[in-house]
Amino acid sequence: MKSAASLIAVVALASSAFAHTIFQELYFNGVDQGHINGIRVPDYDGPITDVTSNDVICNGGINPYHQPISQSVLTVAAGSQVTAEFHHTLSGADPSDSADPIDPSHKGPVMAYLAKVNNATDLTVTGLKWFKIYEDGYTPSTNQWAVDRLIANKGKVSFTLPSCIAAGQYLLRVELIALHAAGSYPGAQLYMECAQLQVTGGGSTSPATVSFPGAYSGTDPGIKINIYQTLSGYTIPGPSVFSCDGSAPVTTVAPAPPTTTAQAPTTSSAPPAQTSSPAGAAAQYAQCGGVGWTGATACVSPFTCTKLNDYYSQCI
Repeated sequence: MKSAASLIAVVALASSAFAHTIFQELYFNGVDQGHINGIRVPDYDGPITDVTSNDVICNGGINPYHQPISQSVLTVAAGSQVTAEFHHTLSGADPSDSADPIDPSHKGPVMAYLAKVNNATDLTVTGLKWFKIYEDGYTPSTNQWAVDRLIANKGKVSFTLPSCIAAGQYLLRVELIALHAAGSYPGAQLYMECAQLQVTGGGSTSPATVSFPGAYSGTDPGIKINIYQTLSGYTIPGPSVFSCDGSAPVTTVAPAPPTTTAQAPTTSSAPPAQTSSPAGAAAQYAQCGGVGWTGATACVSPFTCTKLNDYYSQCI
């Protein structure tokens, strides 16, 4: 018989695979560049939890949806506004999916990095040098996380490409970190994909860089943290955000995107048929318990409220 600890570990692993999110679309100055066009959609559709693994670089490769690696390199001018869009599955936006773009319990920061490359379609990503161009973390005055803002913006987050970086090809790494199980390591869930860019214009500035893996440690306060407490602040992992004038850029929240036609989920991602459930029951993958939790504690059928740790139980 499995021990309780082993069972919780298995359940946590299973739930992480169901609650994933995927960076899958880009907009340049509001113009959609096409679904998964120019983006290395993942070969593993759940999170990365080992910050020392090469998987934290781009999480790329041939993916379980059997989509080939995009050979597109997207052209964008330095100084442009870039919007990255996340969704629960590669089916895209689905208002009927309570975990789209990501389950709201998965609080955490959102970041974006660039690495200059000779060929953006080269699948070898080890040894690249990255610099951070955007970050959004936690606002204590409103108790709101970057993920909350991402969800409110229907999976979109916007930032500006530095106007002073050199022209050429880059990989854009957009990352979301979910901290709902980050009280111990490994527990934080890292979701990232890379897009292939051709940057035009720009200048000649060479930003200071970091490496992946190496930029994060399992003991970093932004990686190992109990978010189920009163927080006076949050230390976003990784380096400072690069800016052309050397000043600390002001984090801005992307405006709510225009309404788009929802796409139907694929057969493989559709939840099991539900039967009658208690009124006010929590949906599949939603939080249903934990220290301080005041919401629904019953789950819609056939899902069960399963304890993952003292602070978080989930309908799975």
